[in-house]
Amino acid sequence: MNITLTRCATVAAFLLAATLYPPGSVLAHQTPATSAPITCNLVVHIDGFRNQKGDAGLSIFNSPDGWPENNDKAFTHGPHPFSGTQTTITLQIPPGRYALAALHDENSNHKLDRNFFGIPKEGFGFSNNPHVLLTAPSFNTAAMQVTCPTTEATIHLIYK
Repeated sequence: MNITLTRCATVAAFLLAATLYPPGSVLAHQTPATSAPITCNLVVHIDGFRNQKGDAGLSIFNSPDGWPENNDKAFTHGPHPFSGTQTTITLQIPPGRYALAALHDENSNHKLDRNFFGIPKEGFGFSNNPHVLLTAPSFNTAAMQVTCPTTEATIHLIYK
């Protein structure tokens, strides 16, 4: 008789729980919580603009593929307004290794214009401010580690 009462109590408790917490409710069916992707603040200071024309272009690459001018392969890119001789751009990106290419896009055509000899006609610069002679630095030379909560970088524009 004790076993029967215990079984009845168990069945009653189950039915009560099923009534209070129907299938699909939070307590009846728990799934692991999905967390939002972790992002860090990347604060990029660009200085040395020679005039107020155009935009500040910033391309961020997370691999050497397309570095430094193929924006279709960039992690993110875009024009940013500026005033004066410097600007600060703040972006939210996941932690990782990135190389940054900055451009003073004076005519807002979203590319680095060059003269007949291939020499840039607009200002440009890279993360880590490497010395630039005839070609852009390698991805590894310009790459930097972005960590949370905030990573800052300063890029000095070069005009040839």
